[in-house]
Amino acid sequence: MAITLRSRREIGLLRKAGAVVADVLSKLKEMAEPGISTLDLDNVAFQMAMDAGAEVLFKGVHSPLAQEPFPGAICASINEQVVHGIPSEDAKLEDGDILSIDFGVRLNGYCSDAAVTIAIGEISEQRRRLMDVTRHVLAIAIEKSAPSVRWSHVAAEMQRYTESAGFSVVRDFVGHGIGRKMHEDPRIPNFVSSELLTEDVVLAEGMVLAVEPMINAGSSGVRTLPNGWTVVTRDGKCSAHFEHTIAIVKNGCEILTVKGQ
Repeated sequence: MAITLRSRREIGLLRKAGAVVADVLSKLKEMAEPGISTLDLDNVAFQMAMDAGAEVLFKGVHSPLAQEPFPGAICASINEQVVHGIPSEDAKLEDGDILSIDFGVRLNGYCSDAAVTIAIGEISEQRRRLMDVTRHVLAIAIEKSAPSVRWSHVAAEMQRYTESAGFSVVRDFVGHGIGRKMHEDPRIPNFVSSELLTEDVVLAEGMVLAVEPMINAGSSGVRTLPNGWTVVTRDGKCSAHFEHTIAIVKNGCEILTVKGQ
């Protein structure tokens, strides 16, 4: 792995990009209600990023599984969709849905990335609990991230809390380093594996990480739809996704994707 440690100046630039991401997600959270389409949300996200002088990260990205590049500024994933949901005029939100929005920008050469899951109208108790657990799993990672901490210890706590709640951690997608590029070293899983134990990551001051637990209400299994992008749960049960970009600092970590920085 080639892990880049960022200076305080660079972290400041990453924080400015993170503020754009947080502002956009805050606005989309206000807008997300029954009847609105995910394309409506995407259009607002794109325009807000442009107005801030930022470049959206996801639009135009290529995948070996898809014939076309990703068309949206946001990933908008509804209910059993885990990640990479494509914004569409036909995808109108309904009362009881949960919507996961993932969004990232590059500003002045530096990237930030975050995600949030939103309740649409009145949702079931199980869906509310899934959201609460996933949000708390991210909070565990933020609380425990500090210099000299082994990531396997953090991931073990994230996995333990998830499974004790009766849910499962998605294993096909993990968090990542972020900086000049959207995806950089190291890989940051939300669970413990033999691979992680063999090549553990020891957190160090200056690391910048996009930590993003994706938690399923049922089993951890996922599959990709024929469009080559949208990932859904194999059992059709709901999934939730929360993410922040964080910087490891002397006494712990700082969240960079915070509104109004």
